[in-house]
Amino acid sequence: MFRDKIELKDFDKMDAEYKDLLGRVLAIQADCEIGGPHLYVKDMLPTAPTKMDQLIVARTAAEEIDHFRKVARVAGEIGVDVSYVLSWPNEKRYLDAFRGLIKTWEDYAVFGFLIDRVGLYQLEEFSDCTYAPLPRILPEVINEELGHIGFGTNKTAELAAKGDEQKEKVQRALNFWYIKALDMFGHSESKRSERYVYWGIKRRTNAEAREEYIREVNPLIENMGLQVPDPLKGRNYL
Repeated sequence: MFRDKIELKDFDKMDAEYKDLLGRVLAIQADCEIGGPHLYVKDMLPTAPTKMDQLIVARTAAEEIDHFRKVARVAGEIGVDVSYVLSWPNEKRYLDAFRGLIKTWEDYAVFGFLIDRVGLYQLEEFSDCTYAPLPRILPEVINEELGHIGFGTNKTAELAAKGDEQKEKVQRALNFWYIKALDMFGHSESKRSERYVYWGIKRRTNAEAREEYIREVNPLIENMGLQVPDPLKGRNYL
């Protein structure tokens, strides 16, 4: 297991596999950061139910774009240009969760509750990353992601508590995004996942991270009076 701390000046001396893996994960992370605003800003910003909700949508988008900027800078320093993801159509995004459009407030709330939470799990993978410049950008990014998750979680619970038709809409959104969230972790038996851990770029395998996520979110879902969806129905990556 590789555990040395690598600075930018040492990067060119590293094994080709290490360089490839780090470049790949930075590109995917950058795409996820910019992919969120591309999902919801067009429809959710003008239709937010209150002035405060509209402000939160705008602020969340601005923070995610800044997260992209920070990740893109780290990637650019090692020669990986991720600017192409700025103008990618949604259907080309690396992860399926970012390939559509969010058009309802229920979807926006559950997206923050579930998908932004996966994003936090992915960021936490880098907290002790062997490429030292990457963990340095994390404190502010993680703090802002916690805010996005908190808003999504609270809004999901608030909407579900209204009961009847409103609760049914939240449940439908939950059914959709729960599966997308679990798929975001990738294949459980991924060999690349194991190599990320070997090189100290990530700290958990895909399967380990997904199981931790399930243990965290399932009780939250149940506490909202909602049903935990079938974790296998409609999955692409088991």
